[in-house]
Amino acid sequence: MRELDALLSEGVAGRRVLVRADLNVPLDGTRITDDGRIRGVLPTLTALRDAGARLVVCAHLGRPKGTPEAKYSLAPVGDRLAELLGTGVAFASDTVGPDARAKVAELDDGGVVLLENLRFNAGETSKDDAERAAFAASLAELADVYVDDAFGAVHRKHASVYDVATLLPHYAGELVTREVSVLRRLTTSPRRPYAVVLGGAKVSDKLAVIANLLDKVDRLLVGGGMMFTFLAAQGHPIGTSLVEEDQIDRCRQFLDRAGELGVDLMLPVDTVVAERFAADAEPQTVDAAKIPDDRMGLDIGPRTAEAFAAALGDAGTVFWNGPMGVFEFPAFAAGTRAVASALVDNDGLTVVGGGDSAAAVRTLGLPEDGFSHISTGGGASLEYLEGKILPGLSILEK
Repeated sequence: MRELDALLSEGVAGRRVLVRADLNVPLDGTRITDDGRIRGVLPTLTALRDAGARLVVCAHLGRPKGTPEAKYSLAPVGDRLAELLGTGVAFASDTVGPDARAKVAELDDGGVVLLENLRFNAGETSKDDAERAAFAASLAELADVYVDDAFGAVHRKHASVYDVATLLPHYAGELVTREVSVLRRLTTSPRRPYAVVLGGAKVSDKLAVIANLLDKVDRLLVGGGMMFTFLAAQGHPIGTSLVEEDQIDRCRQFLDRAGELGVDLMLPVDTVVAERFAADAEPQTVDAAKIPDDRMGLDIGPRTAEAFAAALGDAGTVFWNGPMGVFEFPAFAAGTRAVASALVDNDGLTVVGGGDSAAAVRTLGLPEDGFSHISTGGGASLEYLEGKILPGLSILEK
């Protein structure tokens, strides 16, 4: 995989560089509530600008259905990108149309243009190879070189991620290179003990990663909404808590397999419950094996939080994906905070697997530099750990 340094050594002054960025940030109207993904691509953009490249930045936002939708416009992102870069960023009101072509033609060395949302074009995500290739060709016409720095999208076979790299000289940006380097450390001779913490709502979202990592880890800690399917697999009542009935047998198999392998699969011993899913619901701590019929679990309990923190304290390697509870509600955020704080205190390799976990770090006000690495791609990092071939990475290696 050719890296950014190789491109810079070749020289990029005056060349148009199409940079696929991950700018899929959360918005409250037009206000960006977390600019972490924009910050993630800054090193690559800055290095290219300093070298005199003419930058054509493309990205997606949300899930529009192949046609423009005002609420998914990248215009607010362009404003924030300009602030962070400390330079003007031209915004094209289309992606490969007349405004995009005009804005790109006007670029000077070190200039930046941001194209409108890639997913306003059906060809970006099309399952039809020809339709996707046609859109990729239009993107490729805007540039001389392609740099992929959108790790959060490399698990998608989309036009801007895969097909355009078949048409232009292609390189991995600094963010993609760093993400791959860290994930390789998780899958190749990790320092032990190796602990994985999984949370989030659904077991089904994590089935493949559990299956692939179970014989590689020393400790597997399970919290969040997915813990209740595991508790149900042990025969415990779970009240009105979230559960995936069709995954109970699979969870039982994981429990049995962990025992055979000698893996310490840790489930909560207590949980914080409430009558309803609401920020102002009254929290109550109960034994995880005795959840009342009219209560739902919304966080791991204090004894579990203490046990999880202890299990993470001496780990040489930790991968964490998924909050321990509904961290957006202060009354149910303690479990997630305990796990995150344990990683901050750990001196080993601590990796936050993007998505809601990364959002929790920022929401709870924890120091981002307290972790070895915070991934920008939750789904991509999980699929990498599942052992899948990621289209956006495989094409960069050709």
